[in-house]
Amino acid sequence: MLEIASPFTLMTLVLASNFLIPFLVTFISMPYFIKKLTEKGILARDYYKREMTMIPDRGGIAILLVAMVCFSLNTLFFKFSTTNYVALIVIAMFGLFGILDDMIDIGRVTKLLLMYYCSYPLIQYATHTAFTLPSVGNIELGILYLQFIVPTYVLVASNLVNMHSGFNGLASGLSVIVLISLIVKSFLIGDIENIIAVVSITGAALGYFMFDKYPSKIFWGNVGSLTIGAAIGIIIVIQGFIISGFIMFIPHTINFLMYAYWRAMKFPVAKFGKEREDRTLEVPNPLTLKWVLPYYYRVTEKQATWAMYAVTIFFCALGVMLPGRM
Repeated sequence: MLEIASPFTLMTLVLASNFLIPFLVTFISMPYFIKKLTEKGILARDYYKREMTMIPDRGGIAILLVAMVCFSLNTLFFKFSTTNYVALIVIAMFGLFGILDDMIDIGRVTKLLLMYYCSYPLIQYATHTAFTLPSVGNIELGILYLQFIVPTYVLVASNLVNMHSGFNGLASGLSVIVLISLIVKSFLIGDIENIIAVVSITGAALGYFMFDKYPSKIFWGNVGSLTIGAAIGIIIVIQGFIISGFIMFIPHTINFLMYAYWRAMKFPVAKFGKEREDRTLEVPNPLTLKWVLPYYYRVTEKQATWAMYAVTIFFCALGVMLPGRM
């Protein structure tokens, strides 16, 4: 184990090691995963391309695998809190459900119920159980926070990430933005002890994003969205960032509410749009957040995706600026 006198230096070194190593390993190894998935015929269609384009799928397994291996190697040099190992177990369980969801359909209700209880190991390790409100202060929720907010937040976060997707690099890019914002907020309040496992996931996710961004060379599948969504929910509940986490997730929440309205009004089902001859997007309606801009304006897939990045960056900046654990 490394012995470093300065706590700030140690904190910076731990963050850098657990972020950069997974990033580099994922970035270097991703061509191998792309090749292997292609050879095995694990492909999915990219519907937002005029030509028939098949892309390697389920690349999210690389994020989980690399992050776990790199975190394991880092234990040779740093001693981590037990919470990190529990967080990694929960993330891995969500990832396994993602693999299962990619392979077979076990039913939405069954999946949500089982995934809810996958978050239970966190209950004993959530160190902050107070709900902080502006001008009010801390409201201690105790058992209610542990039994209800912890598993619900992780489950909801993973599914919101899964839903706010579709364009090349959209889900992964938004997730990286949110994760980095939460890590920065943790660093600013001087508390990163319990989020090192999530930092490793973030580094691997950023390495993956370099191949998922437009034009995508790989898709991450449900294994990727559930893994990263769980990581986001975990860092929020462990750090007690309930308000700031909600603010960062406002675009994802709006997207869900638009989808709920769509289903409630029983509008025609439409899962994908298409690309016009001039490379701009043609979408069936403005009832999902990513379709709003291309429905009213002639924009390309890349432009629509960057617009979603900008919206999320704005709300993440607001969340980071909130004081303390708010």
